[in-house]
Amino acid sequence: MGVHDAPQWLLSAFVRSAVGAGATASTEQIRDAGQALVDRWGSPGRSFHNLKHLVDVLSRVDELVEETHQPDIVRLAAWYHGAIFDAADRKAYANRGGEDEIASARLAFDELIALGVPEPRAQRVHDLVVALVRHAPNPSDFDCAVLCDADLAMLATEPQKYKAYVQDIRTEYSHLPVEDYLRARVRILHKLLARPSLFVSPLGSAWEEPARQNLSGELQRLEKELRAIDAEAASAAAEAAAASTASTAPSSAEDSNAARS
Repeated sequence: MGVHDAPQWLLSAFVRSAVGAGATASTEQIRDAGQALVDRWGSPGRSFHNLKHLVDVLSRVDELVEETHQPDIVRLAAWYHGAIFDAADRKAYANRGGEDEIASARLAFDELIALGVPEPRAQRVHDLVVALVRHAPNPSDFDCAVLCDADLAMLATEPQKYKAYVQDIRTEYSHLPVEDYLRARVRILHKLLARPSLFVSPLGSAWEEPARQNLSGELQRLEKELRAIDAEAASAAAEAAAASTASTAPSSAEDSNAARS
């Protein structure tokens, strides 16, 4: 699927979820809202957080759907969770990257209310999206656990797909200098691996081991790259220091004159 390509079923799926959540607007109005979301997800600058990611998250939600209490609410939260995105420099990658969950949650609430979704359900979608800021759901909140697990499921994919995911993330933040990106990514990997568990839902727990293997492998590669960068920087600093010392050292003739004076 290209960045700007949406499967034919996608808008119909949005309509079903909105109606299932209680939307009273016309089908045309709901489809228009869905199309606006598709346009957001397909906008330029999204190498990973694009339509393919949206479809992947929705598919993962469906894999875990038997654990949800309000599946349509969870699906709508998936639709909106990265609706507002900006990978520009002012969005430091180390600080949550370009996904703006807070703004996306507000957008979800406002648009769902406009579609006639009852306020408590629109608020629930809002709160689920906000929960992705920390990705630390209460295990007893099954809907939130499923959404968080679905969003992280790419970490558990097979090695070749994980490699493609890593490349897409780097492309998305290609404006960052290599060293800055590597150090930010390493910090994120350490934080993820330090969690007692990456996945909270019972079915999602099957993704735990492959995800940790992928993360650990990536971390080893990146730390090796950083060691090479640090070694090169240390070597360059040593050469610069040696050159500076040589340029300021007195000549032998100057040494002799200084000794006779």
